[in-house]
Amino acid sequence: MTGTVLFDPLIPWPLLAGLAVLAFAGIVLALWRGLSGWALRGLAALVILGALAGPVYQEEDRAPLSDIVILLEDESASQRLSDRPEQLASAVEELTGELAARDNTEIRRVQIPDGEGDTGTRMMTALTEALAEEPRARIAGIVALSDGRAHDLDMTPDLPAPMHLLLTGHETDWDRRLIVRNAPAFAIIGEPVTLTLRVEDSGAAPATGATAPLEISVDGGEPQSFDVPIGQDIDLPLTLPHGGRNVIQFTVPEAEGELTDRNNTALIQMNGVRDRLRVLLVSGEPHPGGRTWRNLLKSDSSVDLVHFTILRPPEKQDGVPVGELSLIAFPTRELFLEKIDDFDLIIFDRYKRRGILPALYLDNVAEYVNKGGAVLVAAGPDFASADSIFRSPLERVLPAEPTARVIEQRYRPEITDLGQRHPVTSDFQGADTWGPWLRQIELEPRSGNIVMSGIDDRPLLILDRVGEGRVALLASDHAWLWNRGYEGGGPQLELLRRLAHWMMKEPELEEEALWAEVTSGQTLKIIRRTLEEEIGEVTITRPDGTTETITLEEVSPGRFESTYEGADIGLYRLAEGEREAVIGLGPAAPREFEQTIATDTVLAPVIEPMRGGVFRIEDQIPSLRDIRPGRPASGRGWIGLTPRDAYETRDVTQMALLPPWLVLLIASVLIVGGWLREGRR
Repeated sequence: MTGTVLFDPLIPWPLLAGLAVLAFAGIVLALWRGLSGWALRGLAALVILGALAGPVYQEEDRAPLSDIVILLEDESASQRLSDRPEQLASAVEELTGELAARDNTEIRRVQIPDGEGDTGTRMMTALTEALAEEPRARIAGIVALSDGRAHDLDMTPDLPAPMHLLLTGHETDWDRRLIVRNAPAFAIIGEPVTLTLRVEDSGAAPATGATAPLEISVDGGEPQSFDVPIGQDIDLPLTLPHGGRNVIQFTVPEAEGELTDRNNTALIQMNGVRDRLRVLLVSGEPHPGGRTWRNLLKSDSSVDLVHFTILRPPEKQDGVPVGELSLIAFPTRELFLEKIDDFDLIIFDRYKRRGILPALYLDNVAEYVNKGGAVLVAAGPDFASADSIFRSPLERVLPAEPTARVIEQRYRPEITDLGQRHPVTSDFQGADTWGPWLRQIELEPRSGNIVMSGIDDRPLLILDRVGEGRVALLASDHAWLWNRGYEGGGPQLELLRRLAHWMMKEPELEEEALWAEVTSGQTLKIIRRTLEEEIGEVTITRPDGTTETITLEEVSPGRFESTYEGADIGLYRLAEGEREAVIGLGPAAPREFEQTIATDTVLAPVIEPMRGGVFRIEDQIPSLRDIRPGRPASGRGWIGLTPRDAYETRDVTQMALLPPWLVLLIASVLIVGGWLREGRR
């Protein structure tokens, strides 16, 4: 029970002060005039003023509350290195035992796991949440058991009591890590891009030499090994081998005695893009579609176009002097013999043999395809004639043979069943609204995939692989009608773009492909595209070497998908039949393993203001002492807790010290007494 005197005035304090001033003035006046009852009058005024002040005696029934000590137990990934889990468990057991032996003390244990994504150790966030659940007036101390690597100091709360740090790890710990300082998201195919790497030792590293081995592999292939200096930035030129995603893995083999090899590997995923698409367009003769091809190609700023048009065949004799036919001679020899490999795509638009391009040149084009080049043939009536380029060395790379029949008939191009599965034509929409074409060359297919059909389901667009290159044959010269918007038009620009990208072997348009995409966090979407009706199971090889098989479901014609939750950060290998792919899951360098050596420097700004202490668990577990607020909270072998003396008020009773009847009686007696004394005089 605790009693105190409180005042609950019946009138405002300013008015009460004014009455007190008036009463004092009256007493002074009575004293100046020599009235003998001035003292009794003054006592009466004091009694009345005291009554107006409302003095109350308050008695509280208080129950003492226990002090709270918060234990922050770091269970993040870096705390699972070496013998840190055992150190943490032992320290927690000893500390909780000592706290349990203290009177009037409660323990709040807060486990700190890895933050979501790659946010690291969220110690201050966990502390803020713990403080929000407890009365701050009861917090006697905070003890963190950690390696000191917190990554959210911007969330540090206002501490109500001293904070102490018990460090895990050992003074002899050392670690080697690989750092990738700059890694662009994309690079130009065939052009070197410079990455900056650094191999760095931290902690009590032994003097093992000035260099370390570095292994580099692309898309999970055979690694190449180099010796690189330790502690120096290394500029590494790298050329991407193909378009699309390139997964590059850098690895420093684990050194004897280092703390962990989790930070010895860095995964970089870089997209390969083409600088410019170099196209050679060969037009056999002027026609309405020729300018359309040229305009479509010139409208794309990423296309370098060389257009070769035959305006006057050699057999034409009209008496015009040769010197007036052209300003310069077209460099056919240079284009078709010396620089043909510089082109990414060659388009023959209604071209036929006229002696302009000798058979040697066309034979060179066929070899160009076999070695990885791409040729698109837009066939007109010339393709069905005796002068067709099919009847040249190009015959061996073309996927279909003309029957010499040219069909002049109105029809609407359609996507074949195979075309519904082929990425070039699979998701074209609104085929029933496309405008018609008016001419088609009849073909006899010899190879390849028929993805579009025309009159009576005859082949209209055939795609084929020849050697290392690719060929597309369009059996009509009326695609330009779509570009002109004839009766609604159609997707000529998109069709040409997809054809060009397929022939450039862009990964997103490969008809047989297996790849994966990171959708969120550790979740993968595995995708298999094929022209077949069914596929087998996909085998996943995890970073630790274990495998798992999953079944994909068909979500659209030729496209199979499934999701997979990856448990670990690292390189995942996918395989289905002969198809293989790799993908890196997680950051290039996980934040938890960027720095692994235990230290107190990170948390020093939080600990020092309230004079907390730092101790290594391997040395000792400090004893506990009570300290007063503002005093040093740690010393040699001890840490301090601040007793809070908090309590809970169960009941409150109040009693007036001057009840009205007593005030009236005392004041009346004093006033009458003063009057009688003065009257007697």
